[in-house]
Amino acid sequence: MSTPPPSPLPPPPPAPPPGYGYGPAAGSPAHGPARVPPGRAAPGGTTAGGAVAGGGGRTGRHGGGRYEGGRYRGGTGGRGRRRVRGRGVWWGVGGALLASAVWSAAVLTLPPLVRGALGGPAAPAPAGYRAADDLCATAALSAFARLYPSPSGNPYHYTTRHRVMDEMYCSQYRRKADDDPEHYSLYLQVQLHHQVDPRPEFGAQREGLAQRRYLITPVPELGDEAYLGYLDDSGRDDPGRHHLTQVLYVRQGGMTCYAGWSGSYQDGRTTAPDLDRIRSALVSDTRDMLRGLGGSPS
Repeated sequence: MSTPPPSPLPPPPPAPPPGYGYGPAAGSPAHGPARVPPGRAAPGGTTAGGAVAGGGGRTGRHGGGRYEGGRYRGGTGGRGRRRVRGRGVWWGVGGALLASAVWSAAVLTLPPLVRGALGGPAAPAPAGYRAADDLCATAALSAFARLYPSPSGNPYHYTTRHRVMDEMYCSQYRRKADDDPEHYSLYLQVQLHHQVDPRPEFGAQREGLAQRRYLITPVPELGDEAYLGYLDDSGRDDPGRHHLTQVLYVRQGGMTCYAGWSGSYQDGRTTAPDLDRIRSALVSDTRDMLRGLGGSPS
């Protein structure tokens, strides 16, 4: 799951002029009487001593306010308070965006902590394995090379990398001899899980193979858990034709590995493969390949 980066915070509102919006204006009830130098007109025309410039009386108006009895009432104080409330709205919006940014950063940089708080399984240790650019080159398959010394075509491979999972794949076809009409397929796949615990799916895969009538055999001393699966699927149109599949699944920490062999033979026409040698080749070549990826499978 990729969480888009948080939106940048809006710039703070420009600072108001000194004395603007930060409290009552001079001369307001909260500040006290306005101080006017002697002989100078106060706002609205009132001179010091209470006289109104240009006329008599003790009251005057300025900026929407009113002088009464030497004290200024109303005026710009209300407008200043409205400005303070406006700045409070901006601070509330900025605080909400900042909290969202902090949470998004925590989800991106501390996924195990977040999953642990939500009750999800923690990611297992990588067990020393690393991704290789070419799994076919890493996997020598020396045991299968003795069983099927003649390659057919070019091997196919790919490697993908992601912060959640790295994946490597290799497939190739081999024959006993160049003129052998039967081809045998070899498949290798390794996944390195960085954030998701593969144990539940690994167990589900085993149960799924059993439901498909694979014969399951545990393999001791290979990774944390490993098993072989075998299936003889006879052709519907030709019951004498046997399509064979032998697979090996291995898990160690956050690494899961699949190795597979498939072939076929015809009753009375071709010789059935030696399944014991195929199983032994799967286990030994897979163990060597995992060592080449930096692990210690046994």
